[in-house]
Amino acid sequence: MPSRPLDQILADPSGQSWAILWRAAEGEAEVVLGEVEDLDLLAQIPRPGEGAPVLAMVPFRQIAERGFAAHDDGTPLRVLRAAQTQRISVDDLVEALPTGEIEVAAERFSVEDGAYARTVEQVIEEEIGEGEGANFVIRRDVLAHCRSDQAVAALTWLRRLLVDERGAYWTFAVHTPGHTLVGATPERHVSVRDGRVWMNPISGTFRHPADEAEVEPEFRAFVKDTKETEELFMVVDEEMKMMAQICHDGGRITGPYLAQMAHLTHTEYLLDGRSDADVRDVLRTTMFAPTVTGSPMENACSVIARHEPDGRGYYSGVLALLEQDEQGGERLDAPILIRTAHLTDDGTVRVSAGATLVRHSDPASECAETTAKARGVLSALGLRPRRAPGHALDLQALPGVAADLETRNESLSPFWLTPQLPPGPRAARTRVLVVDAEDTWTQMLAHMLRHLGLVPEVRRWEQVTEADVAGPGSPFDLVLYGPGPGDPTDLSDPRIAALHALLAARLRTGAPVLAVCLSHQVLATIAGLAVTKLPAPNQGVQLPVDLWGEVRRIGFYNTFVARPGTPTVGEVVLEQAVHPPDDAVVGLRGRRVASIQGHAESVLSRDGLLTLHGLVRQALQY
Repeated sequence: MPSRPLDQILADPSGQSWAILWRAAEGEAEVVLGEVEDLDLLAQIPRPGEGAPVLAMVPFRQIAERGFAAHDDGTPLRVLRAAQTQRISVDDLVEALPTGEIEVAAERFSVEDGAYARTVEQVIEEEIGEGEGANFVIRRDVLAHCRSDQAVAALTWLRRLLVDERGAYWTFAVHTPGHTLVGATPERHVSVRDGRVWMNPISGTFRHPADEAEVEPEFRAFVKDTKETEELFMVVDEEMKMMAQICHDGGRITGPYLAQMAHLTHTEYLLDGRSDADVRDVLRTTMFAPTVTGSPMENACSVIARHEPDGRGYYSGVLALLEQDEQGGERLDAPILIRTAHLTDDGTVRVSAGATLVRHSDPASECAETTAKARGVLSALGLRPRRAPGHALDLQALPGVAADLETRNESLSPFWLTPQLPPGPRAARTRVLVVDAEDTWTQMLAHMLRHLGLVPEVRRWEQVTEADVAGPGSPFDLVLYGPGPGDPTDLSDPRIAALHALLAARLRTGAPVLAVCLSHQVLATIAGLAVTKLPAPNQGVQLPVDLWGEVRRIGFYNTFVARPGTPTVGEVVLEQAVHPPDDAVVGLRGRRVASIQGHAESVLSRDGLLTLHGLVRQALQY
């Protein structure tokens, strides 16, 4: 009788490919023995069989499938196809795993504190400060050399993580030729089951102090901290863009919750929607989490490529477990590869961690955050002191914490916090072209437009011609020009130049126009207003703005603003809404023209749906 898979692994750890997974939602750990295959594309991931799951190791460089920038470090898109599986209790697994000493030496940072702090300053000034995005995640690595067998090391470190860590979404070890992973990740990226899709954006990091007497007051301050709160809202917005793209109901937000681990605690939301998309398409569309890249996603990848000196390997990619369900369909469960050690055949161990950089980031604090995020895995490797099990307090149970977390939702959009209703009765009559200027806010806008009873079609700016927006045969009743990164006055940028040309062409026809954020700034420029940079960017903030006598609470993500003047399109002077604290034009309107600087579609826009409806009515003149 053949021995159980775990016994085979323990008898010959390096001689075969295997995975051991403990998923928080499962009562038992899962052991997989199988064969490895390297692929080119996510679409090539094979279907699982009955009782034969497929585990994919998806590296960060796979983002190139979406046309986004990435250093090509050659890390393979690898699948482990199960030949044998076993389920085992976690207690029995811990008992069976090795306990010996693993020799790890030559620890060093890939980027020292001073250099990392200078990179933080550069990203804030040159990227966020120039309108390239709201936040960016820049990593650095702890590097070391493992003198023991990599597979034995992974099994030993897995045992330590199972004993020491808490609150992980997955705790795992995966051994394949040349690449071994072991970690305890707190964050689900995406799951698909029975037509439902879930994502779990995590952001905001509380570093547990060594003195337990300091935990409660410091944690209370963390829960109410503006930077930590805004950081979470920004990544929720970015993942809602993905949900709006893959879910026919756009997705709903619940939370916030705490993700508490042994050394750190994070805040998180749960995003939930329905989709009939193939799980591989879901994986591709959601590459990769903004919590480990930034936003907007496409520009974040370019910023990472500019400021990180080499490839990320598997860091910030995903493990993706595909299983066959009871009806013969597929389930997907994919955690983000963070808090993970990556071992290669030459003995190199890499533990990567990144800090989310926003407009008011402190370089020293961001250095400390990367160190803290790596601590749990480094403790398992023996490079940091191990923390006694049960050391951390139950922070969720502290008096008032649940109420403080719930208070965050009072300022958010009810539209995204409640189940969505079917489209309204005008759906068959009003067509809208939504021009995507390299930021998928357009997907959230399209979903809200459908909710209002319109029929939107989203196209990238390169796929839109002047005939589409201004030709006599154009089928679109309304053209909505969307948000995007960059300087709206930089006509040397082909995207900016195209937006100017497409918007001007539509305006000449007198047909309905709606412009948002970057495109609002382009409209303001065409109308003769000056557009300048703000002294400090409005990235991920909610502002109460007076839109022609109605005060609306709207989320803003902008570095540039239009200044008041006499905006004119043709012979028509547009009305302008001005936000006095910034001396900024936050809205324009005229006959069949409307625009807004903020994002009515953002989860930060308490009055978003009402505002968007008003702008649509203005543009369509009904």
